Formats: sequence, structure tokens, C-alpha cells
Amino acid sequence: MKTTPAFLAPIGLAAVLAVLAVLAGCASKPDSYYTLASPVAAADAAPSTLGGSAPPLYIELAPVAVPERFARPQMVVRQPNGSVQVEVLEQHRWASSFENELRDALSAGIAGRLGALDVTKGGRQTSQPVWRIAVQLRQFDAVDGARVDASFSWTLRRSDDARTVVCQLNLGEAVGSGMDAVAQGAQRVTSAAAAAMARSVSAARANPSATACTL
Repeated sequence: MKTTPAFLAPIGLAAVLAVLAVLAGCASKPDSYYTLASPVAAADAAPSTLGGSAPPLYIELAPVAVPERFARPQMVVRQPNGSVQVEVLEQHRWASSFENELRDALSAGIAGRLGALDVTKGGRQTSQPVWRIAVQLRQFDAVDGARVDASFSWTLRRSDDARTVVCQLNLGEAVGSGMDAVAQGAQRVTSAAAAAMARSVSAARANPSATACTL
């Protein structure tokens, strides 16, 4: 009966431990989480319309429609040089599923710039009108070390009015190298979209007969 020399036993144990360490690393949590939300600059923020003499302003932002490939928490980036390939980054994720992160960031940005309250989940009496905003993300291309480009369309309708205003906007931001820079570029694009949507609500309120979007 053959036996393993005693001096080889530590080597075998070390190899097993190394394999277990690699497997544990593969099963570890993602390295980085990112958010699309950003605070509204003081110069752009409007005072709250709640509690004042004028009627309060309410908005209702529907879930954002996004292409199916983005309906996930992982960041999705396009390969450079016009490649048709995309990469789903397991180690770089949004704080929640991308469409939820986008909706929350847009809602906070719009409400902050209008002094409004998002009542999508309730919080107003049925007799109080609300501006309903439905957003669709038509394009979102993020390329590491290059750009983040996005295309949005949205509709506005006040709950007590049959008029619908249709809007569309293309945005782009140059970004540096690394996923932090890409996430920051996406955040700037989202903030600019929220600002445009807030302006469109203000324009629609100022001109009750308009159906064309004014940004």
C-alpha cells in the first residue's frame, strides 16, 4: 500500500485552499454600485408649491419604458469603434434595476425643478389635477472612454384635460476612461433630461392650448 509523503501534504492542502479562494472570488458580490440620481442645483430648484396660496403642483411619472437589454441592474456598455457588440458588466451595477433607477432619478429631478410632488404612489385627493408624464428611453449608448448618448421621448397630459403634449430629446456627454466616468456621464445625461422635462411641464402650464413640445 502506497502512502503520500508527509512533505507533500501541505502542498496539496495549499492547492485546495487556492481553488476554494478562486471559487469564493467568483461568487463574490459585484465590486461597484452606481446611481443615476443627482441633487438639483440650488439655482435650478424651485420652492415647493405645497402649503402656499397657489394650487399645489403634482406630477405622476409612469414607469419608464426602456429597451429590453437595459432592464437589468448590470451596466450595459457598447464596444468602441462602432461595434455592434455590447457587454453586460457583472461587476458594475446600478443601485437598482436600470429602469427603476432612471425613473427615480427623473422623478426627483423634475419635481425638484418644479417645486412639485410626485404622487405616483398616492398622496393627493382625486379632485386635485396632476400632470402625468410617460417617458420612453429610445436609445442609450455608453462607450467607455468615449461618450454616453441617449434619446428620450415623453408625453404630458393633465388629468383633467384631454390635451396631450409630445416631446423628444437627444442628449450626449463625453466621458473619460473607466466605469466611474461612464456612470457620471449617464448621470449628467439623466439630469439634463429631467431639466428638459421640467421645462416642458412649465411651458405646457403657461400655454394651455399648445400641443407641440417647448423645451
